Amino acid sequence: MSLINILILLLLGYLIITFALYFFQRNLLYYPSVDNYSGEKLNVSVEKVKIKTEDDIELLSWYHTKDSKNYKTILFLHGNAGTLENRIYKINHLKNMNVNFLIIAWRGFSGNKGKPTEKGLYEDAKSAIKWLKNKGIKEENIIIHGESLGTGVAVEIAQNKNFAGVILEAPFTSMVSVGKSMYPFFPVSILLKDKYESDKKIKNIKSPILIMHGEVDKLVPFWMGKKLYNLANEPKYSYFSKYDDHMMEYNEKLLNELKKFIDSLN
Repeated sequence: MSLINILILLLLGYLIITFALYFFQRNLLYYPSVDNYSGEKLNVSVEKVKIKTEDDIELLSWYHTKDSKNYKTILFLHGNAGTLENRIYKINHLKNMNVNFLIIAWRGFSGNKGKPTEKGLYEDAKSAIKWLKNKGIKEENIIIHGESLGTGVAVEIAQNKNFAGVILEAPFTSMVSVGKSMYPFFPVSILLKDKYESDKKIKNIKSPILIMHGEVDKLVPFWMGKKLYNLANEPKYSYFSKYDDHMMEYNEKLLNELKKFIDSLN
């Protein structure tokens, strides 16, 4: 086989992979069917509610309230894989804090209708905010907590708002940067539909912000969380763990930092 034929085959293979990445990119980004549920039991009382979006999708959500007038309410925006049950080990710890919470499942996740997209997830989060406000909870009493992919949504909806605070757990600068780190030989910035450009938006957040990231994160490089921290406005706080991977351990040290941040907002 001649060199020209080899080059043609390589180019053809590259184009096939490029087209596959474009047409199946959302299958590579969103993993609603993944189940890494640890089996931990829910030890905090929740009300299972359905939150309707503007495009008429009902989102399964869990709502826990102790005292909506005197305590802040966390809106928890989860990552790109799994169900609400996959976050039980995190929300169980919230019962020991002076806080209420609402955790929503994205469209296409936890049995919800629809398919996840950047625009769709923004709509889901905004619908959750509207639902809380209809409960009489003011914007300044809401804390936005984004986890991984959810940090991209958190940054979007927190711009130019008066939320009590923002928590970003294992955040990324943009999905373009993540894509380039995973697929360095492909034109990711051109191919990508859902970009979640947090690095371009975080300066628009005026609320106090806590950024948590593990230095040995193998999925979202630690430098991304550090960069967002450097870009963020004051007041800003960090919890950077030398030993945590992408799924951060909710140990005593992390929980102390989380509680301290929440208490500072009251």
